[in-house]
Amino acid sequence: MNNVNDALFQPHDLGTLTLPNRVLMSPLTRSRSSQPGDVPNDMNTQYYQQRAGAGLIISEATQVSPQGKGYAFTPGIHSEEQIEGWRKVTSAVHMAGGRIHMQLWHVGRISHTALQPDGNKPVAPSAIKPEGAKTFISADSGMVDVPEPRALETSEMADIVEQYRQGALNAKAAGFDGVEVHAANGYLLDQFLKSGSNHRSDEFGGSVENRMRLPLMVIEAVIDVWGKDNVGVRVSPTGSFNAMYDEDPVETFGEFAKRLNDLGISYIEVMISVGVTAIIMASLMGVMNTATDVSFDVRKRNELYRDARFAMKRMVDGVSQSRTILLPLQDNPSTNWPEHIREQTVPASDPIGDSILATAVLAVSLPEHIDLNSDGIPDADNDNDGLFNEDPPGDITD
Repeated sequence: MNNVNDALFQPHDLGTLTLPNRVLMSPLTRSRSSQPGDVPNDMNTQYYQQRAGAGLIISEATQVSPQGKGYAFTPGIHSEEQIEGWRKVTSAVHMAGGRIHMQLWHVGRISHTALQPDGNKPVAPSAIKPEGAKTFISADSGMVDVPEPRALETSEMADIVEQYRQGALNAKAAGFDGVEVHAANGYLLDQFLKSGSNHRSDEFGGSVENRMRLPLMVIEAVIDVWGKDNVGVRVSPTGSFNAMYDEDPVETFGEFAKRLNDLGISYIEVMISVGVTAIIMASLMGVMNTATDVSFDVRKRNELYRDARFAMKRMVDGVSQSRTILLPLQDNPSTNWPEHIREQTVPASDPIGDSILATAVLAVSLPEHIDLNSDGIPDADNDNDGLFNEDPPGDITD
């Protein structure tokens, strides 16, 4: 249904783009690139062109270097052939009236020697094997265990930043309208941010300030290429996918959100996964359902859900200028989000809620400040949208 009075079909200014509607397409790994060379092809071109009616397309995760590859058949943005392949994609999307950002990706430790240049070990902040993490290395391999990575040397950090900078330049040459830096879901930048995967003792590990250092260096380099209005960042504060955890996600990602807000980027996508539930995502982008650890008992899951609410509150406080919150369409079966959104009028003066965007998600406005009660749960009196329900939401499926 394309009702011009429906909030989802209202235009929105996002950085230098004017989106004709507020329905966005999330990054979705397709593993369809041509071999050898991980080059986008006619199938990729048709796939994205068919979806050009979205307010904005975010491309599948795209490795910025051969070292950044973690799965067979995923596309890259580090060779001339790949740039040309992506140029065909962006041209087709633009011809169909669409807009498209590229998601820049380095998997870090979520890789395999069979996928790495010269059979090298995957790289990571620390030499910690992600227990239970798997990848696939060929069409016939099935899912295989990810091996123990090697820790990056301090002297190698500048090269990691350069990989992203060059990837951003190549994305511009390929005709994209902007980029999203992937710092979520247990991949390299997320590995640096979270204490569970970063045990370094140099200036890139230890304190929150140090663990943020490399991700912020990368984002600043990408901004130098694209300008802040054309750059977004994806994070997953309490995501457990790929054997991830952080001792204090509220502190870590609250501080990170403040720094991103200071940089003035176009949007922050916040993906919070607890058990098998993708709970909330904030700012202007979409949600990608991820495989998550389903072994939590109920008490542990509820504890993590509460941590997610804390982290969400801190992220909202830290990025209030972004002024948008998105909720997955499948968040809570007990909440009729479509009707709730369509019946709601968001006043233009609302300091957070003047933007409503969605990607198989629906958006609601938030109050400028969210109060927590004595149990650490947002006060129901200040939660008119039911965003922070006491009960964990229902399971979400891909």
